[in-house]
Amino acid sequence: MFDRLNFPQPWLSVTLFVVWQFLSNDISGASVVMGLILAWLIPQLTQGFWPERPTLSRPWRMPGYLLRVLVDIVVASITVARLILSGRTPKPVFVSYPLELEQPMAITILASTISLTPGTVSADVSDDQRILLIHTLDASNEQDVIDAIKQRYEKPLLEMFQ
Repeated sequence: MFDRLNFPQPWLSVTLFVVWQFLSNDISGASVVMGLILAWLIPQLTQGFWPERPTLSRPWRMPGYLLRVLVDIVVASITVARLILSGRTPKPVFVSYPLELEQPMAITILASTISLTPGTVSADVSDDQRILLIHTLDASNEQDVIDAIKQRYEKPLLEMFQ
């Protein structure tokens, strides 16, 4: 009986339960029961979308990474605003970024980080997951973009995931 009541993604279940309680705007018996049902049912239904659990070898490095990303988002926002207001024509470039990351979750986090940072977008990942295609709004040198991403984002992700 209890084998069927497992939680394949326990953190997802906890997050769903907490979000449901905030959305219901009231803690009542019905709200708690519905939250528990959703916290169990949604991970069960989406279990096929979670083929491999990522393993963080150094999870304590995640807060520093998130802080770096937040600071970079603010700095990049200011840089893009200055570029637009200056009237200078940007030099957009597509960059083929060679990936050292191997875990799909780490590659997804890197691609999402790049897309969250104003002025850059992750456009595609190669079928063999070795090349990430990135569009930059303004870059003078493709190698500078690769070096910056490698040092600021990929190196810390490598340390966290491998």
